[in-house]
Amino acid sequence: MTAPFRICFVCTGNICRSPMAEAVFRAHLAEAGLDGLVEVDSAGTGGWHEGDGADPRTVAVLRAGGYEHAHTARQFHASWFDRLDLVIALDSGHLRELRRLAPTAGDAAKVRLLRAYGPGPATGATADRGSGPVSAPASDPALSGDLDVPDPYYGGFEGFEECLEMVETASEGLLTAVRAALPARTAVTARAPEHDNRRAAREPHQPQQKESA
Repeated sequence: MTAPFRICFVCTGNICRSPMAEAVFRAHLAEAGLDGLVEVDSAGTGGWHEGDGADPRTVAVLRAGGYEHAHTARQFHASWFDRLDLVIALDSGHLRELRRLAPTAGDAAKVRLLRAYGPGPATGATADRGSGPVSAPASDPALSGDLDVPDPYYGGFEGFEECLEMVETASEGLLTAVRAALPARTAVTARAPEHDNRRAAREPHQPQQKESA
């Protein structure tokens, strides 16, 4: 049996952005028929929230978007690189920290920014696409703060809604890249996407009333 393609989304404490990305991308995989071929999880660069659930505001925006969610926070460890195919950082600070943590150059090449897979501006510096298994598209802008999914933790509810929109947009490109990488791992052809009530439930995304942090 072919080993699954394994992806880990990483933010700071694993209670806001990375569990959001994990839930959204898992739904994309299911809709594309790739959930049996790709495994997804998430972690934080720090262990402050280990054992905690996701931030209630993350849970709320995921529920409003129609995403299934169950989560326990944990810290990312360097030993995980060996079993992972792709490590997705939510901002450039995470990207740098994860690459420093990587035991080998090959492991460092597995670390990519999530929004590097999203649509970028028409102008800008050449993208840092890396040489990992699922490189970001050549048209992406440079890896800078412009590609960060900002930390919503200290803000209001609308910051979490903005993060969800960024994650959803970038997940489409990431799905395309992962789908293209799978033939090298398995000869199994995924079934064509089918209509899914979860997609209908998520579109359009309706902003929730702003709440204080």
